[in-house]
Amino acid sequence: MIRLTRINYAYPAGGEVLSGVTLALGKKTLTGLVGANGSGKSTLMALMAGLYTPTGGSIKIDGRVSPGSEKQIRSMCRLVMQDADLQILGATVEEDLLMGHKRTDAATNAAKAMADRFDLLEMWDRPVQMLSWGMKRKLCLAAALLDKPQVLLLDEPFSGLDFPGMREMRRILIENKKAGLTQVVSSHDLECLVDLVDDLAVLNKGRLVLAGPPESVLDHVQAHGIRPPCSWMAGHGITPWDDGDA
Repeated sequence: MIRLTRINYAYPAGGEVLSGVTLALGKKTLTGLVGANGSGKSTLMALMAGLYTPTGGSIKIDGRVSPGSEKQIRSMCRLVMQDADLQILGATVEEDLLMGHKRTDAATNAAKAMADRFDLLEMWDRPVQMLSWGMKRKLCLAAALLDKPQVLLLDEPFSGLDFPGMREMRRILIENKKAGLTQVVSSHDLECLVDLVDDLAVLNKGRLVLAGPPESVLDHVQAHGIRPPCSWMAGHGITPWDDGDA
């Protein structure tokens, strides 16, 4: 479904962000893209969404290749950014969900059904600034799913959520997975998602350093600045702050 081949990316101001990233992601899978802050996760997600063009290498998504087919890739993929305020464009929940759609009865009904799924229907005609952080995150996710993408890219979806919000986000990921949607979820913390993902891909300073099923990757993540899940640490007799010298 998604194949990254020797991806390099550098911003115009200079400084290489990604270097030689090669990775294959299966269709209808849930992949965890993990790494410490500044490892290149958000940039790689933007590249997979067709928002950026690689400065080296290629990205192939369901037969469409970047460089060259970014517009087609954008029609297939939806990226939900970490900062919801950067993505919400409508003044109300209704306006944001229907932005880019013809205001037909069918489109309105579909948007209301999606709002209902995310418990946003009661906020339908209210200003978006009245939404909590978690509600804003759900609005962005609802808008992305309303476009019926083949690939959903979620950048740090658990960031800033309380425990009930995290549980709800997990439920949404599970529902999407059951529906056959291909998903890539980035995170600097494995705790919320490690039991849900089919595969993990680990970035460190712009390079792909680990990839595979969680059980083959978890033994090595701590060396790359990632805290292993508590269940894994308990089974290995270490603490979250073990620096490896004890």
